[in-house]
Amino acid sequence: MIDKPLTGLRVIERATGVAAAQAGRLMCQMGAEVIMAEPSAGCPLREEPPLLPRGQSALFTYLSLGKRSVVTDPAGADFQQNMHKLLAESDAFIDDTPVSDRAALGLDEARIAKDHPHIVHLSVLPFGAFGPKANWKGDEINLIHAGGEGFLLPNGLTADLFPDRAPLKIAGHFAEMQGGTTAAMAAMAALWTGKGQYVDASVQDANAAVGAFAIQRFGDGSVEHRLTRSFKFGGVVECADGYVELLTLEKRQWLGLIELLGAEDWAQDPELADEVGRSMRGAEINQRIREWARHRKVEDLVAQAQTLGVPMARYNAPEQVLTGLQETSRGIFATVHTPDGPVQVQSLPFRFGPDALPVSETLAGIGADQSLLSCQPSRRATA
Repeated sequence: MIDKPLTGLRVIERATGVAAAQAGRLMCQMGAEVIMAEPSAGCPLREEPPLLPRGQSALFTYLSLGKRSVVTDPAGADFQQNMHKLLAESDAFIDDTPVSDRAALGLDEARIAKDHPHIVHLSVLPFGAFGPKANWKGDEINLIHAGGEGFLLPNGLTADLFPDRAPLKIAGHFAEMQGGTTAAMAAMAALWTGKGQYVDASVQDANAAVGAFAIQRFGDGSVEHRLTRSFKFGGVVECADGYVELLTLEKRQWLGLIELLGAEDWAQDPELADEVGRSMRGAEINQRIREWARHRKVEDLVAQAQTLGVPMARYNAPEQVLTGLQETSRGIFATVHTPDGPVQVQSLPFRFGPDALPVSETLAGIGADQSLLSCQPSRRATA
């Protein structure tokens, strides 16, 4: 058995949304024993599409591999007693119960701190547990816009091709995943102190932090718009067999681009000697880059650009991410075997050694570990 960084920690997870479940997933994949405390009907994410061929939620499968499950229904008379037993022997508690419902369930900050002072109590909510929006609900479409990024989508080439398209969100659960990832890092920082404490994670805050560039631009008086947000030159460039992304922010990268294109006239042009001049003639530069790249293959172009220090990479389609040489070498994706057959899921996006940590293949049924509620205490929380 591989000794993972969080081996020995026990985490109780009450999650109805992706963000809290993502926080639990990261801690589970790093070795923590994560126990889902589910209602009688199971976590709502079990029914969340997309579904695998036999009806299992692909999203729930991804978020829950390796976790354990007990049923303790909030409507049941023994709910608080069960939660007390689970928390007494745990190191951390992940919860996305709405703030307004917590006191009645005995899960509010003060009650947890009083009864389980050793616990790292991680609250994961759309807008955090404090402030005028603490009780607001928020789904992915709300949260990607609450963080500011949704206002800018789509942009670049997509906006050029489809200028009348309405603002969109990023596919999947981008905002909630960001919130859950941030929450997990905050919980581990709290665990590192060795003291129980309350941690308030906000999905909106996490996304505002990721989208800081747009907010910084607003601070200097610029309001970015999806139809005007693009690189003055570079960005998405069409090739003979696909697309590449080109970005040249530094002078040495610009000089590399000149060599790549064989554009000696640009090297001699005083108007293109600085970034301001290049930005003013961005359309002209883009036209030449696009005409030059249109008849070249992606792999050849990227290899030449990287040799010259020009930041350029393939614009990957999903299947290329799954099968790419770099991605395969790093073990970004692991194949797990489910009742619906083998599926590929992403492993941790970071490493603690030469190999990626293995992804557990265990997917717990509802209440599969119910005996945890009836057994005698066998461990002591370590936080």
